[in-house]
Amino acid sequence: MTDLLDLHGRAMEEFDRRVRAVRLPQWAAPTPCTEWDVHDLVNHLVTEQLWVPHLLSGGTIEDAGDKYDGDNLGEEPAATWAITAREARAAWLRPDVLDTTVHLSFGDSPASLYLWQMTFDLTVHAWDLARAIGADERIDPDLVEHVHEWAAGQDFGAAGPIFDAAVPVADDAGRQTRLLALTGRAA
Repeated sequence: MTDLLDLHGRAMEEFDRRVRAVRLPQWAAPTPCTEWDVHDLVNHLVTEQLWVPHLLSGGTIEDAGDKYDGDNLGEEPAATWAITAREARAAWLRPDVLDTTVHLSFGDSPASLYLWQMTFDLTVHAWDLARAIGADERIDPDLVEHVHEWAAGQDFGAAGPIFDAAVPVADDAGRQTRLLALTGRAA
């Protein structure tokens, strides 16, 4: 079985490749996430990365207060992404981190569940970003296979809708199309 930490690293690389491809005029371009433009989408992922060291060190949502609210990209969005991604990845690579419990917004959870969620989000949003900027939309097929397998067993509406309703796909649809369809995206 492929290692979850390896899958996370590949998902970060997929998103990173798209962030580095964003040209200045594209930061205001719309994305498949109808509420967000490219800037907002990247800010969302940067904010998620900022939370990782805090949560993996035993911090809680309440401890952080509004520390990570708002626009976290600053004047150099791609550089901000690179720094926060590096710090988050380092936190994930600490020894025995997957044996810990994290205090998430919906309650205490194994760090491995949190890592799956982060890997899933990075993978899907890598596609969103690629679509928004006209970059290659193909995601690493092995990554997609594992993330789809995990996501197919999740109830994304349990804590309130975080995605649009799943969309139907053809019987012969590829794994990436199926993964995206789970989140209401039509590839």
